[in-house]
Amino acid sequence: MANNKEPKEPREPKEQRERGEMRKLPMMPIREMVIFPYMMTPFIVGRESSVRALEEALNGDRRIFLATQHDASIDEPKAEDVYSVGTIGNIVQSVKMPDGNIKVLVEGLERAKSTEVNDSDGFFVATVRVPRVAPPGPQTEQLMQKVTGLFEQYVKLQQSLNYESIVAAVRMDEPGKLADTIAANLQLSVEEKQELLNLFDPTERLARIADLLDMEIEKLNMDRSIQGRVKRQMERAQKEYYLNEKIKAIQKELGRGEKSEFDDLKKKIESAGMPKDVMDKAMQELKKLEAMPPMSAESTVSRNYLDWLLAVPWKKKSKETRSIDTAEKVLDTDHYGLEKIKERILEFLAVRQLVKNPKGSILCFVGPPGVGKTSLGMSIAKATGRKFVRMSLGGVRDEAEIRGHRRTYIGALPGQIIQSMKKAGTKNPVFMLDEVDKMASDFRGDPSSALLEVLDPEQNSNFQDHYLDVEYDLSQVLFVATANVLHTIPGPLQDRMEVLRLHGYTEAEKIEIAKQYLVKKQLEGTGLSDKNISFSDDALTEIVRSYTREAGVRNLEREIGNICRKVARRVVKNGAKHKEVITKENIGEFLGVVKFRDSQAHEKNEVGLVTGLAWTEVGGSILSTEVQVLDGKGKLTLTGQLGDVMQESAQAALSYIRSRANHFGLPRDFYRNVDIHVHVPEGAIPKDGPSAGITMATALASALIKIPVRRDLAMTGEITLRGKVLPIGGLKEKLLAAHRAGIFEAILSKENEKDVAELPDNLKKAMKLHFVETMDEVLKIALESPLPELKEETPEALAVVHAPVAQDQPRAHQ
Repeated sequence: MANNKEPKEPREPKEQRERGEMRKLPMMPIREMVIFPYMMTPFIVGRESSVRALEEALNGDRRIFLATQHDASIDEPKAEDVYSVGTIGNIVQSVKMPDGNIKVLVEGLERAKSTEVNDSDGFFVATVRVPRVAPPGPQTEQLMQKVTGLFEQYVKLQQSLNYESIVAAVRMDEPGKLADTIAANLQLSVEEKQELLNLFDPTERLARIADLLDMEIEKLNMDRSIQGRVKRQMERAQKEYYLNEKIKAIQKELGRGEKSEFDDLKKKIESAGMPKDVMDKAMQELKKLEAMPPMSAESTVSRNYLDWLLAVPWKKKSKETRSIDTAEKVLDTDHYGLEKIKERILEFLAVRQLVKNPKGSILCFVGPPGVGKTSLGMSIAKATGRKFVRMSLGGVRDEAEIRGHRRTYIGALPGQIIQSMKKAGTKNPVFMLDEVDKMASDFRGDPSSALLEVLDPEQNSNFQDHYLDVEYDLSQVLFVATANVLHTIPGPLQDRMEVLRLHGYTEAEKIEIAKQYLVKKQLEGTGLSDKNISFSDDALTEIVRSYTREAGVRNLEREIGNICRKVARRVVKNGAKHKEVITKENIGEFLGVVKFRDSQAHEKNEVGLVTGLAWTEVGGSILSTEVQVLDGKGKLTLTGQLGDVMQESAQAALSYIRSRANHFGLPRDFYRNVDIHVHVPEGAIPKDGPSAGITMATALASALIKIPVRRDLAMTGEITLRGKVLPIGGLKEKLLAAHRAGIFEAILSKENEKDVAELPDNLKKAMKLHFVETMDEVLKIALESPLPELKEETPEALAVVHAPVAQDQPRAHQ
């Protein structure tokens, strides 16, 4: 809103005071501009100090001293940051804007010099003086004519200025006013304008402006000359292009010219083997391209689109190797074990021989890291004679990564599916979708939903990429997905894939893999041969037991590579004939101290300490459970980052113990006088699941009745309130973890007995398995000494569930 306050009657400086008289005025520092006298200038005021100076001026005679800052980047300038010479201005109008800033229109009255600047109530107050100026001399009139003529030339050359209005404005008799008006309209730097403002003598100003105008006119003449030359060159280039095109047309009419680029594109489209609708679209795009100017942006987009259509394989196929014997030999050479996976691949090849056009298969390998999922995909391609392409889906969040971007976007490209097909060069490659369980979704879309069409044999024959915008047949592609876990893969996507589980390797399998594959690979990688290094079986066994603890063989390969590098250094130092024999005794020289204990089975039996078995994304592991009974008031504390299901298992285990109190020789109200603390070590790792139920129940019973639990025994199973033992999953991984830890005896649910058939023969021979149905059977096997002969509970007593114990449960991280 405009400031409508009636201004005080301005006093003209010539009438009320002599030149050179001092006066105090509010001062406003201004940035990136210089205000001259006789100049009407609008600008925005936003700084608090400037607003206060403006308000002070408005409350007085509307006069304000305007001086330019040395450095425009300083937000809160000091007195020394502002030029001493500025302009006394009259505030003509001020309007407050919606954002809080003030728009001001100021008229420059006369230049002045500040002799003192003080900070008063948050704004600057300057003591200014208008120096006396000598009257113009006889040469001033000639100088004015010269400057006026030069300025007219400058305005003619400077296209941004209006000639008529500007020239009319500078036709005046007063030399000072003429000099300031021209200075305000010159396109000069702030420093050059400030230099002109510093000159109080009009004759000096006119002389300086004449010099500046001479230089600016010379620059403008040079620019105009360059522009004219560039224009002539462009006209000549256009003329040459036109004549060349005309020559091409004449040569084509005479039949002498070579075939045009468009003819080549047309032939490529016709021979690409595209379906009819795709070919029609390509021909239509080619016609558009012919009608476009070659240098236009649209022609580049159209040409790129045609190049992509021609680059994708439409009919080229790899000649498949359908010999089952050859494929089996390749798979056995590349991978040890994995019998089920190999059987499935050979079945696929057998079906290919019997069915002429079978639908593409979608396999999904699920297993811990390092068991050979990715390398197995490469072996499938090698065994079948197909090309192999891989696409990593880890961290992919954008649907366009799968389907591509539409051509309306600048820099648009097809999705990774089409790009990988172009890379393969055939329409029937082995296509690996790596880490399919690690996709995510956000505001850019859900890539897993886009994969539904790709991995559905009923739909992927008509896959449509957003960029190509035509149907592409993926039905002959053999898709192989890999994942560490299944629960993060959406259900509909799981439903479209045949899941094949790869379990961890046993110790014997790891040693064989090391002997047949890993040692040879590392010898090649480090430039060694059998003459320089050899590994004994005991050394490999020691590496597996004492330096690695994993489901796969990545760390095993890493440790073998570590040994080979150290031997390579010795070979370089001692000569090519130097040889090292790696044995169990000297392996510490190369790998350092042992990283893992050989066994927990030889530890002392303890009260309230039980070894359980767990399953994780990286395979199985052992999980100890500790219980401590303390004097208290019946509080149950659970620690170790236990999830909701695991906390409920602990409560169910305690309820079972309470229902069998008489059987264990405990008072019925034993829980009222004790606090029970259940802890699962490795507290930084979140844990969840029901399979630790019997482990917790055994630890509770041991802690309450003071009988130690066997440390050479592991167990896993879910518990009910009535003491029943229910089955669990991940049996092979859990037993492999026990075997790695040196524990060869385990308690399992009776219902898991059927799963033993899938265990490797060497694991079945090494492990002694107890299959139980109730907790009573578990305790008979697990406790170091039998329970005392006490009165048996009646069925009614077993069904009693007492009032819940007070809880102090930490919030688990899920």
